Amino acid sequence: MAELAFFSGTMDCGKSTLALQMHHNHHARGRDGVLFTRNDRAGEARLSSRLGLSVDAHEVTDETDFWAEVVQRRTRGHAVDYLICDEAQFYTADQVDQLARVVDDLGTDVFAFGITTDFRTRLFPGSARLIELADRVEVLQVRALCWCGERATHNARTVRGVMVTEGEQVVVGDVLQDSGDVGYEVLCRLHHRKRMTSTTAAAAAPSPQTLGVLGD
Repeated sequence: MAELAFFSGTMDCGKSTLALQMHHNHHARGRDGVLFTRNDRAGEARLSSRLGLSVDAHEVTDETDFWAEVVQRRTRGHAVDYLICDEAQFYTADQVDQLARVVDDLGTDVFAFGITTDFRTRLFPGSARLIELADRVEVLQVRALCWCGERATHNARTVRGVMVTEGEQVVVGDVLQDSGDVGYEVLCRLHHRKRMTSTTAAAAAPSPQTLGVLGD
């Protein structure tokens, strides 16, 4: 039977890499699939991994109707055995309902990938609906790490390295340091709660010169 599966985790835990691997595995077995994404770091209509892999994909907008997309392709003779849906946290709740209908009524597997919570630790609408409807929810086992070495469990938005907790829910960025005004960093719960990023932790650490004075 077809299933709606949701693979979740923080940023930097390999979700898009897994999405590309699953697409390769199913396509190699002769299955017909379609790739979708939204707001990928590589730009519009691209599905990319931080390992450097990148492929063409269909860009999801608020007007995308997954039911109509699959029906139209089948009308044109495509089997559409599965859908790969990356960055699913950015989908609307109605679109997740459409994906569930595609699974139930058309027998198409849907593999969705996304982060669950935003930089304020609040659920994205798409992720919340996937948790409510998915046949299977899996937390990826590749551990993203906080700067302190502990497992990262939260996504932090930074402005020039300083964590912020206000602003629009969706601002596209990446987990790259010193790459511009707005970026993201994955943190453990302790350091997310204390709003301590790698940049602010480094600034607060005593300098070697200070340690030398203290040691005298």
